[in-house]
Amino acid sequence: MKILLIGPQPQPITGLSLANQVVMNYLPKYTDCTIDIIDTNYNVLKEDLGKFSFQKVLYYMMQYKKLYKIISADKIYITPGQTFFGVLKYFPYLLCSKILKKAIVIHIHGNHLWKEYKNLKGIKKKIFHKILTMPDKGIVLSSSLRKNLLPFLPSENIYILENFVEDFLFEDTTEKKFDKLQIIFLSNLMKEKGILDLLEALVILKNNNIDFEAKIAGGMDSEMQTTIDYYLNQLDSHVTYLGLVYGEEKKRLLEWGNIFVFPTYYSMEGQPISNLEAMTTGNILLTTQHAGIPDVFKNEVNGFYIDIKSPTSIVDRLLNINGNLEKYQYISKNNILEANEKYRVKSFIKKLDTILRA
Repeated sequence: MKILLIGPQPQPITGLSLANQVVMNYLPKYTDCTIDIIDTNYNVLKEDLGKFSFQKVLYYMMQYKKLYKIISADKIYITPGQTFFGVLKYFPYLLCSKILKKAIVIHIHGNHLWKEYKNLKGIKKKIFHKILTMPDKGIVLSSSLRKNLLPFLPSENIYILENFVEDFLFEDTTEKKFDKLQIIFLSNLMKEKGILDLLEALVILKNNNIDFEAKIAGGMDSEMQTTIDYYLNQLDSHVTYLGLVYGEEKKRLLEWGNIFVFPTYYSMEGQPISNLEAMTTGNILLTTQHAGIPDVFKNEVNGFYIDIKSPTSIVDRLLNINGNLEKYQYISKNNILEANEKYRVKSFIKKLDTILRA
């Protein structure tokens, strides 16, 4: 079976582009499929995803010269955006696929699509609906996210495919230390990912003479640079910003930490891969009841919920853990076991292959 993947690849790294990279690398390894790609990534990290710009229009117009790849494919696998323009830019691929009578599978990696549709009016709403009824099947990341495709596809044609953790994070893990708070943030440094809430919480910890160390990694929106530098200067030796991390460097970071803080309220959030990576490496998670997170996270089993936009909620939970680090080691052990059972790449790819063939 010949698959054509139409969607973003790294760079920049996002949960969606990483997922597409894994599909590109491992679908031919674990199945008898071959795969080609049309990379739709606009290589700029900005928080205003889905906003119209002439630069983006010109970039995507250039990508349409690759429409010929649809001709030789058996199945078209598309991972679109979740805004009006994030969907509209895929219309030429969908239209060409329908004309050529190709089977189309759309994979939504978030929880914003249904909100976007609800808020659209008039002709834009009709266009949005028309485009999203063109695929034959759809995939979402967890059960609570099915609502994103229910306005467009029959329920029986919507499949659930949970995210994954790359294999190298399961291999030769080092023993976790629990002698003090070692805090990690690993995601793009965007306001809606909660980075400023975490930094504010760390300032409070420092001012109260709490013993901790924190490491922050991820790409940064240039517009956030000044604000983040302000916090880092206050936190001096308590916090290290590592920039982008990959491979073994990311593995060492996740193994070093014991607390993973992810206070996201990102409007495009689905089922964050970074949370699953933190589980795999035995971290206690502090995260929000947002998007698809409650489908894969249990309070006091995988970690603890924190409130959205609330540095004091982060502080309160960290102080509680700080006084009971030994007690909460059971969460670390549970997360490693659960990740091994549920989030292997091979399982993810096999399930995707089954859906593509259905």
